[in-house]
Order: sequence, then C-alpha cells, then structure tokens
Amino acid sequence: MPLEHCRIIELPKIHDPHGNLTFIESDNQIPFAIQRVYHVYDVPGGAERGGHAHKNLHQFIVAMSGSFDITLDDGKDKKKFHLARSYYGLYICPMIWREIDNFSSGSVLMCLASEKYDETDYFRRYDEFMRARWAA
Repeated sequence: MPLEHCRIIELPKIHDPHGNLTFIESDNQIPFAIQRVYHVYDVPGGAERGGHAHKNLHQFIVAMSGSFDITLDDGKDKKKFHLARSYYGLYICPMIWREIDNFSSGSVLMCLASEKYDETDYFRRYDEFMRARWAA
C-alpha cells in the first residue's frame, strides 16, 4: 500500500470536569479489528525503535504520554509524524517501513495491532523490504 493510506486519526474526546475520556473501538475509529495491544515505555534518551516493516499487519499508534516522532517510508516517499496527544494516533498499513525516535522523557507509546505477534510477518532489513515492495 502507498504511504498516503497511512494517516493521523483523531479519536473521540469526551470532555468532563473530572477528566477527559477517549475510546477506540475495533473497526470503528480504526480500520481493523484489534487482536493485540502493547505499549513501549522507559525508552532511553537518544534511542530509536521500529526499524522494520510488516507484510500483513495493520497498526494504530498513540502517544499515551509524552511525545515521539515516527518516520514512514513506502520505498518511494517518506513522511514524518509527531505524536504528542492521547486523543489521536497514527494508522500504519502493511508494507510500510517505520522508524520511531525523539522520545520525550516519560513517553508511553501504545500500539493496537490487527494480528497476534508473528515473527514471519516482519521485514527487519530494509533491503529485503525494498525487494519485496517492488516485486509486486
């Protein structure tokens, strides 16, 4: 899929004097059914995450706390997104290389995924991703 399929999605935000509430429902706010949820935290200063692509997995990434940058690459174009609010997130479709960096102190990344973990779904080397990307 081309990079333009990846996009920021604003989530519902219910205002309340005692604190706001945001929710995410499968196949409603995001374009897939959620099979797995995980979060990344305590990322050391200067560290990077990502550095891979998925063959079939769809993901939705939210900055639950703090901020970070995600650079997406479809093999032709690149685009950088800055995530810093818990009421919007980034939808990433399959066959998109991602790099995540510039984590602020105390940041928490939450990822909703369309499939359970499967190592065979990963491209961990950029050259292998590029060969597969342009083979189709």
